[in-house]
Amino acid sequence: MLEFIIQLITSPAILLGLVALIGLLAQKKGLQDTIKGTFKTILGILILSAGAGIISSHIDPFSKMFKHAFNLTGVVPIDEAVIGALTDSIPEIARNGALILAFGFLVNVLIARISPFKYIFLTGHMLWIMSGALAWAFYDLGYSSTQAVLWGSLIQGVTLVLFPALAQPIMRKVTGNNEIAYGHLTTSGVVLSAYIGKIFGNKAVDAEKTKMPKGLEFFKDTAISVSTVMLVLYLVTTIAAGPDYVKTLSNEQNWLVFSILEAFGFAAGVLVLLQGVRMFLGEIIPAFRGIAIKLVPGSKPALDVPVIFGFAPTALMIGFVCSIIGMVVGMFVSNVFGTVIPLPSIIGGFFTGGAAGIFGNALGGRRGAIISGFVYGLIMTIPVALFYPLFNLQEYGISGIAFLVPDGIIVLSLIKLFTAFDIVPIVVIALIAITLSYNMFKKKKNSNTHKTQANNLNQ
Repeated sequence: MLEFIIQLITSPAILLGLVALIGLLAQKKGLQDTIKGTFKTILGILILSAGAGIISSHIDPFSKMFKHAFNLTGVVPIDEAVIGALTDSIPEIARNGALILAFGFLVNVLIARISPFKYIFLTGHMLWIMSGALAWAFYDLGYSSTQAVLWGSLIQGVTLVLFPALAQPIMRKVTGNNEIAYGHLTTSGVVLSAYIGKIFGNKAVDAEKTKMPKGLEFFKDTAISVSTVMLVLYLVTTIAAGPDYVKTLSNEQNWLVFSILEAFGFAAGVLVLLQGVRMFLGEIIPAFRGIAIKLVPGSKPALDVPVIFGFAPTALMIGFVCSIIGMVVGMFVSNVFGTVIPLPSIIGGFFTGGAAGIFGNALGGRRGAIISGFVYGLIMTIPVALFYPLFNLQEYGISGIAFLVPDGIIVLSLIKLFTAFDIVPIVVIALIAITLSYNMFKKKKNSNTHKTQANNLNQ
């Protein structure tokens, strides 16, 4: 039964389909509307995932050519690979991680119910990454399974409510409403980079409203702009890598033809992904209102990165390109620490570097998107190298890969720090107390405000 629940939560299409189903049932929708909303939510997520898969398949050869062209060697920052290796090799971590995922989700819902942080984190693979990382951290520190599951579940539930809250002020600017939240473990990175973009940016010049010469206005079409950017990137990288190396990837196809088709294939993946996002959001938001009304009043779904892509496609591409530049710079800066050199994550650059560009544009306009994307590239590399020795993955036979997401690195580093002083339980309890006391303070403040207004009226 537990395995069924875990697989359900970590399957985005099924999980969000169930969320839509529960929401529609809570609103007492008719059979036809319930089936339609549930099925279209599942299909939207599957289309979104298919688009992401197409993007990944076409960016993989680009990543290989990039590393070969510029002679890059080092560790590949990829959380899924690290957690997969840890859970495959140590059954206790796998078991504890599954329990933390399940109980942590319940803690998330409970906190959303009784606190002002009305966010329910629904990005399945991020839930899995965080729960696995927490299970490993407590195992590494010598905690018993009971302790690991207890504290891990509480930390999971608290942090996955607080991180969406951190990003929500910017999300409101991006989406123009307060209906969805950002549900990804890169929140601290994209938010920090966006505020730096705000400081040095110019909000008056919106990347999405930038005027172009009439002859270039067709670049405002997402399909054209994405295709053009990727075509330039692919051709430059292909030429730098050289025909001999590219032929090892092209399966006997002409190396330049291969590069051109890969670039357009990437753009096609983006268009498929955006279509899935539109279908998914069109169903999940109305359905989620049913859950918000019945179970967790005022709650918002914290969703995966692609849900914001359609709001600012130009800023998305700016963030992507600038984050890659930032990662390359960060790679050379990381060499100073003498630990490891994190290689640029091209896929991370597109998805979350693009999100940094969108967030930066919302706060600081086009220049904010550029700066935010670049800063985020630094965040995606320098902390990886800086904290790599702290996690000591080599003890578990893991080499060549490293933790990547900023939120995960922050949480794991704090656990290590607090454990050194034997205060993990105190910190977790304090976090929950602060969350709940803030709610009580807010209610009291609102109550006093209403009393003051009433007294003024009486006078």
